[in-house]
Amino acid sequence: MAGPYVLILLGLFIIAVPVAFALGGTAILITILERGFPFNAAFMVQKAVSGIDNFMLLSVPFFIYAGKVMNVGGITTRIYDFAKSLVGTLRGGLAQVNVVASVIFAGMTGTAVSEAAGLGTVVIKSMREEGYEEDFAVAVVAASSTIGPIIPPSVPLVIYALMANVSVGGILVAGLVPGLLMGAALMVWIAMIARRKNLPRGPEFSAKRVWTTFRHGFLPLLTPALLIGGIISGVFTPTEAAAVAALYATFLSVFIYRAVTWRGLIEIARSTVVDTGVIMLVVSMAMIYGYLVTRAGLTDAMVMWMANISTNPLIIGLIIIGFLLIVGCFLEATAAIIILTPVLLPIMQTSGLDPMHMGVIIVLTMMIGLLTPPFGMVLFVLNRISGVPLYKIIIAVAPFIIPLLVVTILLLFVPRLVLFLPELVM
Repeated sequence: MAGPYVLILLGLFIIAVPVAFALGGTAILITILERGFPFNAAFMVQKAVSGIDNFMLLSVPFFIYAGKVMNVGGITTRIYDFAKSLVGTLRGGLAQVNVVASVIFAGMTGTAVSEAAGLGTVVIKSMREEGYEEDFAVAVVAASSTIGPIIPPSVPLVIYALMANVSVGGILVAGLVPGLLMGAALMVWIAMIARRKNLPRGPEFSAKRVWTTFRHGFLPLLTPALLIGGIISGVFTPTEAAAVAALYATFLSVFIYRAVTWRGLIEIARSTVVDTGVIMLVVSMAMIYGYLVTRAGLTDAMVMWMANISTNPLIIGLIIIGFLLIVGCFLEATAAIIILTPVLLPIMQTSGLDPMHMGVIIVLTMMIGLLTPPFGMVLFVLNRISGVPLYKIIIAVAPFIIPLLVVTILLLFVPRLVLFLPELVM
């Protein structure tokens, strides 16, 4: 019965059935048709509720809310101005500024879409005014936004930790070095393009400007240190860190900068509830689907299939990366992590791959999927923000996938880049 689970789900995706309903509908349909296992609605409800009855999932709405408040509250602009004072003088400086700002902003939001929406509006407008090509500007924003879910705090890493039963604090800390490597790789790639296209330089470096923008954005820039430091030192858990981020973002936006009204907060809260509800519905339906798929033997079949190909963990890791790159073209990243983690976990354990190490690689690979058609969510967000035709965005973004893939493969072959920091501090 394993085959129909996959085929029916793919069919529902092709006809554009929403992910949660596709998962739940597949589970119900197969259970009704399956002999020897009578349909039990009460069991399905219990499985769905138990899937979201987890304290760790409380961090998801808090991080989503914090990212929305920061976008509306003008915090994004302050971060961008500070990054511009640091690297804006380089050739292709505004593109480099976007990467640095993304690294900083990643320590606040935890999602790629929030980062693309927040920084995209500021960066694309600024690059247009400086004479950069629109599609290049959009491509830089798109590639840089993938850093957001890797550097802690990270909503996808929290969800992976829940599904794989690994330490939330450990995997959040594990994402810090890979996120910085992604930023460095993108900056090198942009420098190569800037030299080839002879992109413009910004104004001369000024220590005074750095100090002014740093002072102007000091409180927002304090957010990553506050959250990461609190998690590492044990002052609060990752879930509590999400609540701290939400409270701190509200305090800055409402009381310090006065950029968000109480009416605006209500609208942000409403939007957060909608986004959280979608994620929770997907999680609950995925729990039912994952249980039934495991019972049908699909997990065991995949383990045996990969074991017949190779027992080398690096080969298995490359197969998983290739598989996820294909999946990322057709399935939203969070949903893919929820659905596939229970399937991939036995394969990782059998081949000797560390679940925490592979967790960062899986999330990074799925973030690349946000840049690939036909269902690249970041592509659609930036198409709406910039007005650049979608086909132009896809063509411009494609070369930026190369440095991200290089970092992904480097992390697979050098696990210490991922694991040494959590082993050191946790």
